[in-house]
Amino acid sequence: MWFAAFALKRPYTIVASLILICLMGVGAALRMPIDIFPEIDIPVVSVVWTYSGMSARDIRDRILTLHERQLASLVDDISRIEATSYAGVGVEKVYLHEGANVTRAISQLASSALVVLKYMPPNITPPLVLRYGATDVPIIQLSLSSSSLPDSKLNDLGQNIIRPDLAVVHGAEVPYPYGGKPRVIMVDLDQHALASRGLSPADVATAIQQQNVILPSGDVKIGPKDYALAMNNSPDAIAAINQFPVKQVTGQTVFVRDVAHVHDGFQVQTNSVTVDGRPGALMTVRKTGGVSTLAVIDGVKQALPDVARLMPRGVNIKAIFDQSVFVKASLNSVLMGGLIAAGLTGLMILLFLGNWRLTLIILATIPIAIITAILVIFIDGQTLNTMTLGGFALAVGILVDNSTVVIENIERHVKDGDSLQHAIVHGSGEVALPTALSTLCICIVFVPVFLLQGTAKYLFSPLSLSVCVSLIASLALSFTLVPVLFAFLMRSSLEGHAGHSPQAASPRSRFNVFGAIHHGFEEGFNRLREGYRNIVALCVQRAGVTSVFFLLLMACSLVLFPQLGRDFFPQVDAGQMRLHVRAPAGSRLEETQRYFAEVENAIYEIVGRDQVSVILDNIGLPYSGINIALSDSATVGPMDGEILISLKQKHNPTAAHVAALRHDLPRRFPGLQFFFQPADIVNQVLNFGQPAPIDVRISGPKSGEAYALAQKITRSLDAIPGVVDAHVFQVPDAPGLTIDVDRTLAEQVGVNDDEIAKNVLVSANSSAQTSPNFWIDPKNSVSYPLVVQMPTYRVNSTQDLAGVPISAGGGKSNQMLMNVAQFGRKNVPLVASQLNIRPVFDVNADVQGRDLASAADAIDKVLDEERSASASPATITLSGQVETMRESFDGLFSGMAMAVVLVYLVLVINFQSWVDPLIVLAAVPFTLGGVMWMLFLTQTHLSIPALMGSLMCIGLTAANSILVVTFANQRMEAGDDKATAAIVAGYTRLRPVLMTAAAMILGMIPMALGVGEGGEQNAPLARAVIGGLLFATAATMIFVPVVYRILRRDTELCFRQELK
Repeated sequence: MWFAAFALKRPYTIVASLILICLMGVGAALRMPIDIFPEIDIPVVSVVWTYSGMSARDIRDRILTLHERQLASLVDDISRIEATSYAGVGVEKVYLHEGANVTRAISQLASSALVVLKYMPPNITPPLVLRYGATDVPIIQLSLSSSSLPDSKLNDLGQNIIRPDLAVVHGAEVPYPYGGKPRVIMVDLDQHALASRGLSPADVATAIQQQNVILPSGDVKIGPKDYALAMNNSPDAIAAINQFPVKQVTGQTVFVRDVAHVHDGFQVQTNSVTVDGRPGALMTVRKTGGVSTLAVIDGVKQALPDVARLMPRGVNIKAIFDQSVFVKASLNSVLMGGLIAAGLTGLMILLFLGNWRLTLIILATIPIAIITAILVIFIDGQTLNTMTLGGFALAVGILVDNSTVVIENIERHVKDGDSLQHAIVHGSGEVALPTALSTLCICIVFVPVFLLQGTAKYLFSPLSLSVCVSLIASLALSFTLVPVLFAFLMRSSLEGHAGHSPQAASPRSRFNVFGAIHHGFEEGFNRLREGYRNIVALCVQRAGVTSVFFLLLMACSLVLFPQLGRDFFPQVDAGQMRLHVRAPAGSRLEETQRYFAEVENAIYEIVGRDQVSVILDNIGLPYSGINIALSDSATVGPMDGEILISLKQKHNPTAAHVAALRHDLPRRFPGLQFFFQPADIVNQVLNFGQPAPIDVRISGPKSGEAYALAQKITRSLDAIPGVVDAHVFQVPDAPGLTIDVDRTLAEQVGVNDDEIAKNVLVSANSSAQTSPNFWIDPKNSVSYPLVVQMPTYRVNSTQDLAGVPISAGGGKSNQMLMNVAQFGRKNVPLVASQLNIRPVFDVNADVQGRDLASAADAIDKVLDEERSASASPATITLSGQVETMRESFDGLFSGMAMAVVLVYLVLVINFQSWVDPLIVLAAVPFTLGGVMWMLFLTQTHLSIPALMGSLMCIGLTAANSILVVTFANQRMEAGDDKATAAIVAGYTRLRPVLMTAAAMILGMIPMALGVGEGGEQNAPLARAVIGGLLFATAATMIFVPVVYRILRRDTELCFRQELK
């Protein structure tokens, strides 16, 4: 009561305070990051090791395993360690427990790497330690192409010109370029020239290492001058390296030019990119945490004109796969839905109240409550995203409830003849406690959301926070702003009708169109209310039959639950596809490029050229381990890659195109393997860096047995209806050549394993790892690797490899590799994975035409059979998005139960009764029944957003039931019997309950339609609210009075009256 009295005494204070809050809220909204999802702060740190030329198996055994064994004692709060080894690169993902200090973990990981570095292969460099975030995904990509420049130039421009310019964009993270050919200074060896002069590849590498010296020269002081010394340690011209002497052979100096050719070249290509069939390079821009996706993309686009001016003539930079288009469309869709909801809610209030001034007062609280909530979530560190905006859209319908209740009660006092100030103060004071209690009940049901763990917590806590804060703000406004506006706007209206009855203005209002509409509505509503009184009276009199009917209805609703599909999150159509293509193991890059060109032509035929906007092929592993660590790609070698397809704005459903490609491509290309990966920002975030939503992990001490079991499980998953794209991520059986050195023979001829290994490495890879050297281009001051290697075209058979010359010591003649070694064949892994050090194989799969939960249940049955039938000690677990979904569902289902208990205890405190809260909660089960029926009829899967809508319905149902039970108690205290009290309570509270339900339902209709970009993600929430409220409102107005008559005891009322 004192709130309203204070507001009336100091209206300028209230208005000024609200203006200040609005200014601060608008300022906060302008500064808040804008994104598709809230920040998902799950602590993960990636450690990237690089050792050029080393096999995946040796990366695993000699580097990663050694480091992982040290982490247990050197790094705190480790949850699990996932390690993946590729050729030349190893990536460790260290998952920390929630709440862990990531900064400390990064420091500990870096320190632990330095501790074990001396036990690792020679010349290895310390690893890169990176923070990994679920929402740090690619948000825009830049394709580089040119009709006049070679691929090596494009890669060089991307790495050394474009990356530094884009790195200054706030929030942008730009890994190394994909595709093209990284520029290096090549020393191409001539194997025959080396053999004829008695030299080996290692001799040339050593000579260049000793003569291209990077050391300072210092300065000297001669006489009065101080001279800076400069030496020709490293030549300015590449051609000068050809003049380096290598060795004295038979009294003659052998120069580099005699056994090799030095030129400006490029690294052996392991990664290629084509955009719409044109080769080029690709720059991926990622967003780092805490910065708006839209701001980063805008910053990149603003920097592009300046970057383009630095490019040579003929270079084309094109922005593709721009996620801001989808993000803006999704946010605009939610925002527009909220505005439409507010408009529909306003029309409904105007229809019920028939007074534009009262409607204006109520509607004024909506934007102020939302702006206040924005200010609070800004202080809490949240972003503006589809979750927070969805929370505001969800709350729009209920924000008007508190103000409506206060205004109706004030009007009742005015009609009873009270003065305006007395009516405002006492009218608002009378409903203060029940209104606060109703708001508290709605907020309580969202408390369990904050107790969730993992991804679901970060996704839906902001939605709950935005709903709760806006409701609390609405409650405060109902007792501050509403009284002030009522006194200001209604004074002249009330003075104009002073002395008249409440109906005095009705005839005059009929002269306008809306007045006639409102008069007709009131007459219709009065007939509805009279009909309702007859129905509820009949039901209360026949309480037993009515109870049986409602219980049967609830039972029928529960039968629907197993029929509902369950997904973690609704699928959205962003108009993008990401197809992974895997050629036979061992295919070289050029052969894979040919396969991809044929597949690309097939895609145009199946999807239609009129549907496709851009097709991008990214084949092979990227050149940098950073790109591998930051990507969720399933690429493991030169024989596979991914095709990104962006559809035009007016396109057919993406799911239909995906289904058609899944059906047709394997038939056209039986030798290739196809599977789809998450393409858009929504699915990439929800998969948290995993290439598929279903991940079956087989971990065991013996890799062979684990892989055989993984293959068997893959075949079993293929047989499950609705499970698609089942495949083993790892490739353990790629073709390989073995070199078995006869150490005794090698010793006899004067060579050793160290010389043999170095020469083989230089010939088959390069000298970059064993003898790192660099040359600085004086034109751009960029340092480029100077590497010695055998050109790939000169080592295209085992005979060429066998002819590699090996230096012999002790004055003995050099030998060829074939003289001291034998060659063989053996399958080798292209990629090796570990889970907590133990080897692991991942069977990834997706679903099509089936919900994720039922597919996971079917997979569980298969896995149970495999566990019981297999004698292997391997551990089989089902993880991925499935695991997150199950944890979230369990958390929310238990949260619902907890919410009901909390609401019950609050109601016990309010009513000072154990029975009245049970009566209030009698309508809650029908909320869930309505949700099930609505989802079933609209063919909508049960998902986390739908459960959030169910929580909202539970709170709203409890709030409406409180009105009925509270008034029924008042009638019993006035002397009515419990049957009469129940009937009168329902009859009296019909209008406010229907207004609340109608406002909420109308507010949810735009969102429930699921139209617009990304509209699918909030549609289940809105549909759940609509279905739940339809059932719950009927139960509140009919079943609750019936239960009141059955459970209410006169003795309890007498006991409470005695206490008073």
